[in-house]
Amino acid sequence: MNRIAKISAAAATAIVVIGLGVTWFAATRSNDDDIFAQCRQSVVAGGAGEIGGPFTLTDENGKAVTNTDVITEPSILYFGYTYCPDVCPLDSARNAEAVSLLEKRGYSVTPVFISVDSARDTPELLKEFTDLMHPKMIGLTGTPEQIKKVSQEYRTYFKVQDPGDPYTLIDHSTQSYLVFPDTGFAEYYNRDTTPEQMADSVSCFVDAWKKANPDGAAGN
Repeated sequence: MNRIAKISAAAATAIVVIGLGVTWFAATRSNDDDIFAQCRQSVVAGGAGEIGGPFTLTDENGKAVTNTDVITEPSILYFGYTYCPDVCPLDSARNAEAVSLLEKRGYSVTPVFISVDSARDTPELLKEFTDLMHPKMIGLTGTPEQIKKVSQEYRTYFKVQDPGDPYTLIDHSTQSYLVFPDTGFAEYYNRDTTPEQMADSVSCFVDAWKKANPDGAAGN
């Protein structure tokens, strides 16, 4: 409780960036080549293929994992940190609720929480955080270099406000990313997307993915 109180006090004098860092304008990919065209509501500069990429991180059990180890089915990725006093818990809870709604509809989707706080987010802290959110949620951390790389791959932003303060806040972008095995990035969701809206959108993408990849999606 002392830790939470100190973080909340710090939050009163600092600004947590909401939705900062990622702005996309026009997609260049032809709808004729896009299996998700009927589902898309956002557009991405340079096309969806410009978002995402390979990574190596450490999971909440302390095991080194790659993107292929983590993204084994449709997944919702979020970049945050466990010390975050408000934004990250709310966004992660929204993602978890959307995944639960999808489960009720017969869709299997994995929520993934990627920490941007290499100095404080140990695997143990991540496990505690993700277990509270959803039993399927996977927590990932890594070295500063590994986290910087995956953040750049997904074109996210983060900045530690005061690296010398053990209770520092971190400015960070807050989009959530829908990704698929092999296919990669498909869509992003802003903070104002409700769990119901996210579930409706993700189900459309999953249906399109299954249709285009009947063998790879057979287990979903």
